[in-house]
Amino acid sequence: MTSPTAPPPPAPPTIRVLLADDQTLVRAAFAMLVESAADMEVVGQAGTGREAAALAGSAGADVVVMDIRMPDLDGIEATRIIAADDALAAVRVLVLTTYDTDEHVVAALRAGASGFLVKDTRPADLLNAIRTVAAGDALLSPGPTARLIARVLRLPDRPPPGPAPTGLPGLSDREREVLTLVGRGLNNTEIGEALGLSPLTAKTHVSRIMGKLAARDRAQLVITAYESGLIRAAGNS
Repeated sequence: MTSPTAPPPPAPPTIRVLLADDQTLVRAAFAMLVESAADMEVVGQAGTGREAAALAGSAGADVVVMDIRMPDLDGIEATRIIAADDALAAVRVLVLTTYDTDEHVVAALRAGASGFLVKDTRPADLLNAIRTVAAGDALLSPGPTARLIARVLRLPDRPPPGPAPTGLPGLSDREREVLTLVGRGLNNTEIGEALGLSPLTAKTHVSRIMGKLAARDRAQLVITAYESGLIRAAGNS
């Protein structure tokens, strides 16, 4: 007797993408690229940060691909508005910049963005970046991120980082170790391997740290790890 064929697994949900850029041709090019992916759809386009913040909710976006420099309201302030709205807690922001040395990227990450890309990135990398942030992960390459934060911390109007903190408010020694590794760009599996923990335990530690520091996601933890002095601006703890 032939056994019944198992039904195919359900298809993953389509990622709903909002594109925010003040250049119409750039938005059109990104829209064509996103629509070419079977697992994505463009649900809206915005030419200003204010439009992006308004459409993030009304269009039902999962990911906002946000240019930093826009008229009316820039991408940093638009990101801050989205991140502060409890109704948009599931919306993730991926910021775009012309240069990976742009100090405004750090402000955007602090405001709640989940990662950043330069505009001349390869099309396949942009699609993968959207998938990464839609899944709830931060898109932060350790090398470029460390160099960028180091550059911002060296700006004349910023105080130099102090000595390594004896304890961020409310964090245990283990949580400080985990935060250091998050700051260096390690994922949960890598953190577990480094500290002799299971990936699930590492994930639990990261979640608790996010709660204690009121961080929206891992991207903000990376900023905290550097700005607190837990990781040196030059990349050494």
